[in-house]
Amino acid sequence: MTFGCVFTVHTSVSTHNARDRECQSVQRASTDMASAQYAEKPKPGDLIEISRGTYQHWAVYIGDGCVVHLAPDSEGPGAGASSLMSVLTNTAIVKKEELWEVVGTSDWRVNNLLDTKYQPRSVYLIVRDALDLVGEELPYDIFSRNCEHFATQLRYGKAQSRQVRQAGEAVVVAGAVTFGVLGIAALMTTLLGDKNKRKQ
Repeated sequence: MTFGCVFTVHTSVSTHNARDRECQSVQRASTDMASAQYAEKPKPGDLIEISRGTYQHWAVYIGDGCVVHLAPDSEGPGAGASSLMSVLTNTAIVKKEELWEVVGTSDWRVNNLLDTKYQPRSVYLIVRDALDLVGEELPYDIFSRNCEHFATQLRYGKAQSRQVRQAGEAVVVAGAVTFGVLGIAALMTTLLGDKNKRKQ
C-alpha cells in the first residue's frame, strides 16, 4: 500500500497547500511506522532480518522507508507455515515495498551479519543494483538462491545464507548423533549377545 495524493482543482492556493502538507505528513508517518517501534533506525544499504517464526526473511533497506527483497508467492507478513510452500517454487519476484508492509507484525532488526567478514559495497551500488532488479523474476531455491542469498549478494557481492549453513550443520550433527546412538546400540547388542552365548 502506498500513500499518494490526488488533488482536485481548487481556486484557493492555501487549500491546496494545506492538503499537500497533510498528505506529506501522512506519508511520513506511514513510512516511519515500522522503524518508529525500534531504537535502531535502518540506513540505506542495511540488511533487514524479519522473523517469520520458522525462518527469517531478508530485505535490503534502500531509504525513504522502503526495502527491496526477493519474494516467492508464499512470502508475506504472517507467512509462517505457508512459507514452506517456497520449497516448491523455483522463481521469485524482486519487490520494492514499504518496510512496515513487509514486516507486518513480525519482529525485525538491522542485521549486517557479514560486515566483520566482508567489506560492504558502497551504499550507492547496493541501492542502485537493488532498484535495477525490481520487478525481475529470478530463479529461487531455498538452498542456493533464497532471500538471504539475494540480500547478501547486494550488500557484499557474495551470496550467502546463514540459515542454510546452520540447517546443514544441524543435519550433520543429527546424523552424527544418530550414527553414534546406533553404534552404541550395535555394540551393546554384540556385547550382550556374547555374554548370553557364554552363559549357555
